[in-house]
Amino acid sequence: MARYTHASIDLGALKHNFAAMSSCAPNSKQVVVVKADAYGNGALAVANCLRDEADMFAVAFLDEVFELREAGITQPILVLQGPHQEQECELSKVLNVVWMLHVEQQLNWINKRIANNELDESHHWVKFDTGMHRLGLMIEDYQQLAEAYPHIFHKNTVIATHLATADEPDNNASSIAINKFMNVMSQRHDCLSIANSAANICLPDSAKMWNRMGISLYGSSPFENNEVAVLLKPVMQLNSEVIALRTIAAGESVGYGATWTAKQTSVIATVAIGYADGYPRHAPIGTPALFEGKVGTLVGRVSMDMLTFDVTDIENIEIGTKVELWGKNLPINEVAKKIGTIGYELMTRISKRVPRKFVE
Repeated sequence: MARYTHASIDLGALKHNFAAMSSCAPNSKQVVVVKADAYGNGALAVANCLRDEADMFAVAFLDEVFELREAGITQPILVLQGPHQEQECELSKVLNVVWMLHVEQQLNWINKRIANNELDESHHWVKFDTGMHRLGLMIEDYQQLAEAYPHIFHKNTVIATHLATADEPDNNASSIAINKFMNVMSQRHDCLSIANSAANICLPDSAKMWNRMGISLYGSSPFENNEVAVLLKPVMQLNSEVIALRTIAAGESVGYGATWTAKQTSVIATVAIGYADGYPRHAPIGTPALFEGKVGTLVGRVSMDMLTFDVTDIENIEIGTKVELWGKNLPINEVAKKIGTIGYELMTRISKRVPRKFVE
């Protein structure tokens, strides 16, 4: 029999989160971001679950498009990094992709094909930089670019930006960025996209024609301190079980390098999951997990296939006791904060050897 370790993916919670986030901007169209295998939740399952609700899906690069199309997903797919090679542009129509153009080289590739009637004007968005300084054309160059690439910049072109500090509600840098963007675009383009998950929740001015749903869709707060006015339900619950128990004396150590030593007689539970499954190796001593709802704390180093927890104060622990590493009862952001990372990373790093079990 296979080990119990798995990630339970709640498709009912997924639909709830989509509806909750859509209600923040009821007049906007929704882009469902399924890059990185839908943040580790399973891109095909997420796309199939929301195929009747989503107006568009989004991935990071072209390779992530193929499995969606092979599975029969028909909505347009926004490729957030745009074409990496010019020959990728030839697949625009056959794959029904929408390229997010963010450098002038990409503008040239697409403009040329539209001019030659090889593409129509529905296969691209254009991204401008308003402070992230990662991807995007400089907003100060808008007029020059619009004149140089007339087939790119037209009435129906979606112009987008990405806010660097939307996950910091008290930081006014996002409002400054939105104003900077709108000062240039509001009289020139009707089709705009600003809001990601955090902006959709806390920055009403960012809601334009298109919103982009990412981490919120999967039930994790985009804010460090969970400042969420929208009820989100966790979609992923990472589960395992106890496969060994031992009682050790005070002075005995646990795990590689003997990094933790018992100060008293202690009960140690070994759990069947490790860094090969995507659980962070750098998780510190004290990281919590739930054993039938009771908190146990990580002791010793994370191993490739196993974790060890101090469960001395938990009654009725036995081999086979179920363990929740994060999920409905233990928020992923709480675990991430203890580890020194964010929920995004924990969710996306769960490896393929952890089965996803989809439930309604």
